[in-house]
Amino acid sequence: MTPAPTLGWFGIVRLGLVQTALGAIVVLTTSTMNRVMVVELALPAMLPGFLVGLHYAIQISRPRLGYGSDVGRRRTPWILGGMALLALGGFGAALATAWMGTSVPAGTALAVVAFLMIGVGVGASGTSLLVLLAKATAPHRRPAAATICWVMMIAGFIVTAGVAGANLDPFSPARLVAVTGTVSAIAFLVTCVAVWGVERRHVPVLPQLHEAKEEAPPFREAFRQVWEEPASRGFALFVFVSMLAYSAQDLILEPFAGTVFGMTPGQSTQLAGMQHGGVLLGMILVGIIGTVTRGRSRDALRAWSIGGCLASALVLAGLAFAGLVGPAWPLVPTVFALGVANGAFAVAAIGSMMDRVGAGRESREGVRMGLWGAAQAVAFGLGGFLGTVAVDIARALIADPASAYAIVFLAEGALFLFAAVLAARLATGRAATAPAFRADAPEALGAKAMGA
Repeated sequence: MTPAPTLGWFGIVRLGLVQTALGAIVVLTTSTMNRVMVVELALPAMLPGFLVGLHYAIQISRPRLGYGSDVGRRRTPWILGGMALLALGGFGAALATAWMGTSVPAGTALAVVAFLMIGVGVGASGTSLLVLLAKATAPHRRPAAATICWVMMIAGFIVTAGVAGANLDPFSPARLVAVTGTVSAIAFLVTCVAVWGVERRHVPVLPQLHEAKEEAPPFREAFRQVWEEPASRGFALFVFVSMLAYSAQDLILEPFAGTVFGMTPGQSTQLAGMQHGGVLLGMILVGIIGTVTRGRSRDALRAWSIGGCLASALVLAGLAFAGLVGPAWPLVPTVFALGVANGAFAVAAIGSMMDRVGAGRESREGVRMGLWGAAQAVAFGLGGFLGTVAVDIARALIADPASAYAIVFLAEGALFLFAAVLAARLATGRAATAPAFRADAPEALGAKAMGA
């Protein structure tokens, strides 16, 4: 049997368009509609906070969604179905926001349904996309593929925020619905074009496996099998702890700059921009170096995960000290360095997901990726909330704001140190390779391989 050709750079970028489409819809629902509810409609900030948290919470269903794609042995229908649900949810969220202008209870009820659809859509499309990308990409290109997809998702945020923002003025609820509907429709069409024929050409169905495969076990059994894999369980814990530390700083950095360093809103926004620039640089470095190392890509990803977590902990300690020193501290370079460290570990973690997803029991890639994706989503949902709660508690107990923020930054740094320890314990080497990806190998065509 002729081995399927792996994706070239153009093919990787093409699949990355799915992430761009996903980001385009998500940024409108979590950012634009958040602002409209709080500012234009004068509703409590708790409402959009609850809705965004709901879209993260429902992503705990990612393992079940991944299981569905495992059973069908095809990822494309789940990517398209998930994106269709996400597009409908985004449009429904816009309708709900507009409805809140005349009836808050009715609009809120619709918003709950819409944000649940958004969460499930993101989970279904995102989980299956990463599995497809991993199965269709050569191992030495996976670090760069992870970088490309992540950067293209951020590009979706940026492009949509600029274009949609320009078309939302002068603002009206009807205009919000029209713009969101247009973005959602375009995002779905882009996804259809991006995935069309990719799985058929690069991940062929193996008839030998189909003839020999046993009846798929129930989801509970499939999940138990994956959870009992020490490597899968350990990596899920690493993803949760590291992403919890990563997201906990998001909502407190700008208030810290304003409260302790006296920065204006414009200055603190520019500071956040410097951090995001550092994140992109860190991601690009990992992508380039991970690709250049080729055969050593797995070890490189593990090293970047550990190094990024350690560097993040060190810079957070610097931020804690910065608040005590005051304006003399070089805050902008410190925040930029934090972004570089965060970007390095984050994309290394995503690359490791792709690299490790096939390691273990065969035909459980979707469940395995779903487990890790759920850990990431729950961590992101909890991180922002817990970070702000920690600041509130610290400031209630400590009169000096700089000292209060210092304690929170040190606690986040401790989480990164713990994540580095977890990453160091993860197995490396050929034992972690994905046998299911080597469709050209004779042993890949035989009976099911039992996971290590």
